[in-house]
Parts: sequence; C-alpha cells; structure tokens
Amino acid sequence: MYCKRYCSDPRIVGVRRRTTLAGFLVMGQGLGMTAGPFFGGVLYKVGFRNPIFNGFTSPGWIMACVWCIFWICLTLWYDDVPRDQEYLPSSRTSQTLDEGTPQLDMAEVTEPSSPEPFSLTFPQIGVIVCMCWFAMTCFLVLGAWESNLPIFGSSTAQLHWSPFASGNFIALGGITAFPFLVMNIFMARRIDDRKILAFGTSLGLAALFIFLALLETNKLNYGSVFICWWAVALGFNMASTVPVSLLSKQLPPSWNNKTSLMIQYSMYTGRVTGAIWGGSGMRIGMPTYVGVEIVIAGIGALLYTVLWRELKTKRG
Repeated sequence: MYCKRYCSDPRIVGVRRRTTLAGFLVMGQGLGMTAGPFFGGVLYKVGFRNPIFNGFTSPGWIMACVWCIFWICLTLWYDDVPRDQEYLPSSRTSQTLDEGTPQLDMAEVTEPSSPEPFSLTFPQIGVIVCMCWFAMTCFLVLGAWESNLPIFGSSTAQLHWSPFASGNFIALGGITAFPFLVMNIFMARRIDDRKILAFGTSLGLAALFIFLALLETNKLNYGSVFICWWAVALGFNMASTVPVSLLSKQLPPSWNNKTSLMIQYSMYTGRVTGAIWGGSGMRIGMPTYVGVEIVIAGIGALLYTVLWRELKTKRG
C-alpha cells in the first residue's frame, strides 16, 4: 500500500509522473512474479532433506530473512515525507489534456495550497468504483492463475508438470512479459491512463477467451497454454498500473490516503480470493473457473466503457 501511495503522493510527485512511477512498481511486480516461482521451483528440486528446512518450507524461511533485511534497511535509511510538507500545485498547467506538447513538470515547483471543501459527484463515485473493481480484478486473475497453473499442469495429461516445471513455466511467462512492462513505463507519458487500462484488460480478456476455447476443444499443449498465460500476465499487470494514479489525478490531494486505502483493500481482496479461486479450479471445473474470470473482467470492461469520458486525465 505504501509503495503505491508514494507514487501518487501530491506532496512529492507531480500529476505527470504518477502513472510512470506506478509503471516502475508494476515492473518490479513482474520481476517478483518471475523470480518467485523460479526460485521456489529450484528450492523444491534441491529438496533439503530436513523436517524444518525442506523443499516446501525453504521459500518461506528465505523470504522471512529477506523481509528482516528489508526492515533493517528501512529503519536505517528511509525517511517519511513530513506531515506539514506542502502539496504540489495542480492548477499550473492550463493546456488542454489532448495536447501532446511538453508540460510544466509539477515535481519541480512548490507553493502553498489550502484545502477546499469538496464533495464527490456521481461520476467521481463511478470512477472510484471502476478503479476499485479493476484493482480487485487484476490481482484476482493474476493470483488465480499463479495458484492454478501448478495444479492444472500436474493434472493435465498433455503437460504433467512437476512443481519445478510449474515454477519454470510461470517464471517464463513473467520474464517474456517483462520487456513490455518496461515499455509501458515510457508509454505512460504519451498514452492516456484509460487507454492503458483498456488495452491491458482487452489483452487479458482475449487470453481468457482463448484459454476457454482450448479447454472446450481439448487442444491444450505447452505452447498454447503459455501464450494464454503470457497475455494474462502482461495484460492484467499493465491494467494494474492505472487505478491509484488515475484516482489521484481526479480527486483533491487530501484524498490520497483514502484512495490508496481503497485501492489496496481492493487488491488484497483480489489477491486472497484469487488464490482460493485458483486452487479450486480443478475441483469446480476449468471452464467454470475461466468463465467466472471472464465475467469479472467483462464487468470491468463495461464499467470503463460507460465511464470512458469521466476517466480522462492528464498523461504521465
């Protein structure tokens, strides 16, 4: 939550930098999605014949040590933004949103700002609901696929994966999607947030429909499943770039903590329910499993279609 909040903190980040910084976070998210399954599979293969530190428990022990090191580094070097830090101005760019000319960098200017009374309009409430839905959807689908692929791969005759092979497969999807996540960082300054959201969602939805067709026709093989996983990983990771930054551009600076909490709770909800949903995919039936994800992502697509005009924000 705090990483995402700092990407949109109006005290230190200008409007035209927020989606770019969120893109960096998603790039790190892609690296973690690659390294975690790969090293998890390697640790399982090594085994470590020990009742405490073994192929199943070793990732947990190692990550506990990593988090301890992170907490030490955080204590030594991290400085929080002072509470009385003034907000960066948001009214210094008078050019229209459709212009592609360079704008004044908000991160380079500071001036006092006083809070003004503010009440949400119905379109703004709709945008909040839309962004929370997408935050939940992206992490639900990603979490579901990450938890389902090892079970699905080991239970499918055409694949018959071991935990090591499953880890390699998930990691391969992440590493091949990574260059496009890097590209997304640079494109964020040239493309509207809503278009990034629409592209990512459309790519992920297309992959879900293709995977459903493969299940129904029993045309499963390593290559076809990989293409679907790659498109799901890339599409929904790209879409997850947008929610925090877009809301921060539409609501007053004083709302940053509130919107960050809304989005993060939505992401937590998606992550938890996604892990449970993915683990139950084989039991409830894979077509039903994929179909529910299509419905959830389709509701999001309907939301941004209805709210397309209201999702317009400054680029960057």
